[in-house]
Amino acid sequence: MHTIWQDITEPGTIDDLIADAQAAGHPDMNARRIHDWIAKGLLDRPRLRTRHRGSGRAEHSVNQRRLLLLLLDKRREVSHLSALAQIPLAMWLWWDDYVPTRQAQRAWLTWVGRGRRSKDVAREGALGLLQQVDHQLATPTARTRFVRIVSELRGGTALTVRGRAELLDAVRDVMEPDSVFAASGLVRAIGPAQIPMTAETVVGYTEALTAALRHTLDGNVEGALLERARAMHRASMSDYLAQRHELAASSGELGSLFREPDLQEHFDQAGRQLLLTLGLELTQRRARQPSS
Repeated sequence: MHTIWQDITEPGTIDDLIADAQAAGHPDMNARRIHDWIAKGLLDRPRLRTRHRGSGRAEHSVNQRRLLLLLLDKRREVSHLSALAQIPLAMWLWWDDYVPTRQAQRAWLTWVGRGRRSKDVAREGALGLLQQVDHQLATPTARTRFVRIVSELRGGTALTVRGRAELLDAVRDVMEPDSVFAASGLVRAIGPAQIPMTAETVVGYTEALTAALRHTLDGNVEGALLERARAMHRASMSDYLAQRHELAASSGELGSLFREPDLQEHFDQAGRQLLLTLGLELTQRRARQPSS
């Protein structure tokens, strides 16, 4: 694929994309599949040729031609196209002028999906939070309960007082197991002292995940909202990266959590990261609105 990638230096028509795919060893790629991938946000729509290039068929940019090869290379590693949608999402999150927001919108809807797929997304979000806050002495029962409760919040209504209390109890069971914290009365906080993650913080993150899923499933995620979430994500990651080495050095056995992610991990985490920052943007926007 590397040689073919380097050879792509000009925009191309759909026939060029098919030829690229076949040259890379994917003879099953055809016009119908490319149109399907465009609809799902894996690829962007082609653009009409400018006058100096003559009239005729629309063309895909150099970046989109290269993106197709990357998608084809990763396709064999995933079981569903929804997982592939994280590749254009990751590129949109981190690199300007590679994937346009209109494409990211479609890719986002593909990744979240509906029905069974949206349940999987909620579970992925729950497992991601668990990985961040799990105490090594938490019981398997506590971990299972945490994932179940967070996953079941998918697309539902806002938490009731009782529901929030149950969620907080589940969070504390995995963050602050009784075998360690009951007698001491201490409260666990994770991360830098300036913005520690406590059990209450995790509840807030869970509410954000729920808000993002509900907003997406209701069809209310417009391009401007996604762009605000991207700006929030980039700003928070910039702050994190500035502190990463210090956090790793002071975290002992947990230092590996703060290592630099590789490119594959960026792709694998893009959807979950965007889900959280989108939810935080929604909850902060709601907090900024004047009460009636």
